[in-house]
Amino acid sequence: MFSLRPTAALLALGVAALSSVSAMAEDVHYNQISVRAEVDQEVARDLMNVTLYSEAQNTDPAKLAAEITETLNKALAQARQVNGVTIRQGNRSSYPVYDDKGQKITGWRERAELRLESADFAALSKLTGEMLGDMKMGGMDFSIAKPTRKASEDALLKSAVTAFRARAQLLTEALGGTGYKVINLNFNTSGYPQPYLRAPVMMMKAERSDAAPTPDVEAGTSQVTVTADGVIEVAIP
Repeated sequence: MFSLRPTAALLALGVAALSSVSAMAEDVHYNQISVRAEVDQEVARDLMNVTLYSEAQNTDPAKLAAEITETLNKALAQARQVNGVTIRQGNRSSYPVYDDKGQKITGWRERAELRLESADFAALSKLTGEMLGDMKMGGMDFSIAKPTRKASEDALLKSAVTAFRARAQLLTEALGGTGYKVINLNFNTSGYPQPYLRAPVMMMKAERSDAAPTPDVEAGTSQVTVTADGVIEVAIP
């Protein structure tokens, strides 16, 4: 009596091999192309950022700290009187001052920062000018507020999708396809400035000679870009 088991095993292997080849064939994708679309928009910088600081030197570190604290507290009280201004205390540090030989401590120097932020440029500019009597300007810059960023980004995302679909359709027609489907789609946003403070370059003006000087400001705009990168599969008859 002959056994049929080896033949059955060979047939099973053959079927498995054919199934594997079929699966591999199904994994192969044809007519896939990369598509890229880009849209941009000028967005106004609507948030003003100012850093002021107090710096002094004294041989007595306790007196020095008290002097800096007094100046800072006065500035904080003054800033709190202006509506719409966000106040944050920045870095505060002290370090020893040495003699010419660098061996003996001859005094101490301390610096404390106050950071102000507001969408009301006129109010913050006026406040800054008034505070320059007791404090010094550390820097001024402009950024885009979060609500403005979200609104502009949402609008640009919609425009990027429209631009991507238009380009995908254009390429489909150029290839003689009857349609396409999106395999994947990614978005990237760039151009939103991060708040940073640079050395102030500004004109100072005053309506009267005894008036507090007010910095002239010009926020400008930032070009924000949204890019849509993806892959489509074109149906070609």
